[in-house]
Amino acid sequence: MNILITGAGGSAAIAILNAISHMKGVNIFMADMDKHSTGLYLVPAERRSLVPAGTNRDFPNYILSLCLKNKIDAVIPTVDCELAPLASQRSKFEEAGINLITSPASVLRDCYDKYQLMQVLEGVVPLAPFQILDNSTDISCLSFPLIAKPRSGSGSRDISLIEKPADLKTIPRDGSFLLQDYLPGKEFSVDVFVNQNGNLIANVIRERIKVDSGIAVISQTLFDKRISDMATKIATHVGIRYVANIQFKMDDRNQPRLLEINPRFPGTMPLTVASGINMPELCIRELRGETLPTKMEYQTIAMVRSWKETYLPASEFHNHLAVPALVA
Repeated sequence: MNILITGAGGSAAIAILNAISHMKGVNIFMADMDKHSTGLYLVPAERRSLVPAGTNRDFPNYILSLCLKNKIDAVIPTVDCELAPLASQRSKFEEAGINLITSPASVLRDCYDKYQLMQVLEGVVPLAPFQILDNSTDISCLSFPLIAKPRSGSGSRDISLIEKPADLKTIPRDGSFLLQDYLPGKEFSVDVFVNQNGNLIANVIRERIKVDSGIAVISQTLFDKRISDMATKIATHVGIRYVANIQFKMDDRNQPRLLEINPRFPGTMPLTVASGINMPELCIRELRGETLPTKMEYQTIAMVRSWKETYLPASEFHNHLAVPALVA
């Protein structure tokens, strides 16, 4: 199988590469919009590609053409802005015999609108109180502290702690921000793998002990039935397929409450793999038609991240990778 991984400069792409590079009969291709992306240089030169940004309207057509040229069997996109454009063109890829390792487009829309996601899950699992901030919001009825976060977007960008009414003056009241009760407890991430039939095969809980630039650099896996059960309900109700990362934080009563869903492979996937659940490999095995376990267990281990260098000839690094003309 030929597998194309996008976002080669990100930790998720490199994690997937490392997780499946041992598989026999698997050829890995890497793509990114930046010719200096680390992951490009972890595969042979003929398997490296520069691609336009995921926000470019021609991105799906370009990726499809790249797949046809290299006889790609499956695409694993790892960049948030790439997922929905590719998923919206899923039928074109399927007609060409190419699998997209993403959730359906409708699921992505729910996940990338935090307010819509909360509405979808209301009554399914306990949620921290939430509401939209707009001109109809009665500030006098709010209980502080609160968290203000954009309805769309990933990571911690533009998220604010609102401790008093005056702090809301800088937040747009146009319906683009969500207000949610402040959750003071520990933060946890759950990596889930759901097969193509919608059955959850595994979930792995990670405590985010130390975070740098949005990525956990010190973390540990653990068991917590409450979090595991909630993650299972959320993933199956929302309709996740393949891999997603569900984030929780504890409230003031030490009860887990949903923060958001990242419907893609996370940057801390190496810890999940090391704990005994190789989710990238499971994706490939399912595509091959192999019978997967109905349930998988993992070990509790801790991870401390450090730098790792890759060396290559300077002439290879300074090659002339370029993005060809985009497909109409």
